[in-house]
Amino acid sequence: MSKLSPLPCAILGCNLALLASGSASAAGFLEDSKASVTLRNTYYNDDYREGQGVSKLEEWGQGFQLNYSSGFTQGTVGFGLDAIAQWGIRLDGGGRASATGPGTDFSTNADSRQPTNMFPRNSDGSSVNEFGSLSPAVKMRISKTELRYGVIEPNMPVLTLIDGRLLPQLFEGTQITSTDIDNLKLIGGQIEKVKDRGSSSYDSMKVSGALGDSNKFRYVGGDYQLGKSLTLQYYYGNLEDFYKQHFLGAIKTWDIGPGKLKADLRYFHSRPDGANGKGDANYSSSGFYGDGKTRGKVDNDLYSGLFTYSVGGHAISLGYQQSEGESYFPSINLGAGSGVYLITDGMLGRFGAAGEHAWQARYYYNFAAQGIPGLMAGMHYTRGDNIKANDYERKEFERITFISYTLQNGPLKGLGATISQSMYRTNQTGLRAQDEYKLMVKYEIPIF
Repeated sequence: MSKLSPLPCAILGCNLALLASGSASAAGFLEDSKASVTLRNTYYNDDYREGQGVSKLEEWGQGFQLNYSSGFTQGTVGFGLDAIAQWGIRLDGGGRASATGPGTDFSTNADSRQPTNMFPRNSDGSSVNEFGSLSPAVKMRISKTELRYGVIEPNMPVLTLIDGRLLPQLFEGTQITSTDIDNLKLIGGQIEKVKDRGSSSYDSMKVSGALGDSNKFRYVGGDYQLGKSLTLQYYYGNLEDFYKQHFLGAIKTWDIGPGKLKADLRYFHSRPDGANGKGDANYSSSGFYGDGKTRGKVDNDLYSGLFTYSVGGHAISLGYQQSEGESYFPSINLGAGSGVYLITDGMLGRFGAAGEHAWQARYYYNFAAQGIPGLMAGMHYTRGDNIKANDYERKEFERITFISYTLQNGPLKGLGATISQSMYRTNQTGLRAQDEYKLMVKYEIPIF
């Protein structure tokens, strides 16, 4: 997709509506159209507590995202258009990451304060002042089945976009969804490119650390609602030349005493595909293998369960996750972060290393129970050990705390702010202790 200036982004919805206004059959196209602008101000600070190299990553920016979604033209087969326009402005950023631009290891630079990956880089390693992109999609609907080509925002166990910085990650491809069968949602498609959260362009995909890449991620799956309290899930994902992955999940709730108990059970089965299965070093995956190598074929089975009891404004969760096999849990990654559907996926840690066993505790409190709707606070604590190694017992832990508030009334209703902090510690080779701080202010403005 293409770069664009802010002005076309701001008037995109009007232009699309004008294109459709010449056809009488476009009544539904116009009447059901929706457009909004989301403003997101993000400050990010990553403080390394030990080790060699950069000591701090810090950046502050303002993001704008226009979301436009048309209705469908009238008739048995309806057609429509969607678009997402993004624009980011750098308000402050530290130093430069490298003299050779993006992709260079931060630790090789002598600057103590460097920019994060919220923005693309100039050739001298500093962040650009602004960046933007326009990502359209065409869509077609028959009954309750929709086919689309263009920008996609996936939210599935085998593919989850990451949305923790200035602007969210976006994908490009073809997708079909259907809810024609009662209580069953089906989805399938092929992703061809991904635009990272700090980029203005779409690129090919890979697993973390790989040199080779792929332009095909195929997926299929669905959710089945069995009664009011049980959801069953199956999904399949295949990143060509890297891995094939099956997912089984079940979510069940019970009324117990004054509250509710929720069980979230997940299982991933991941194996090699194509070049990775043939041992091509450019398509290898991180792990720890029997011959002492740290990169090789995908080989991972991951089990997890999270149990949450909610009563009043309180929610207490206990979870366990076990990663078996020779490789780390595989996922699409461009080197600047990726989302994964793991109960242990945190601000800094993932806890899916080869052989890793992880325990997690969470606590949330919703202050609506005290007459303060919109105010929430919480904490996560995750500890992992038994990570495969040939020298010493490797382990890690992460503690996350947050507080958020969203205005419930008044002219700025919906304006929300979240402050979060993560403390990550590990004794693993190549990883460093970090403290991460993030302040995010978000406001969505409906246009029509």
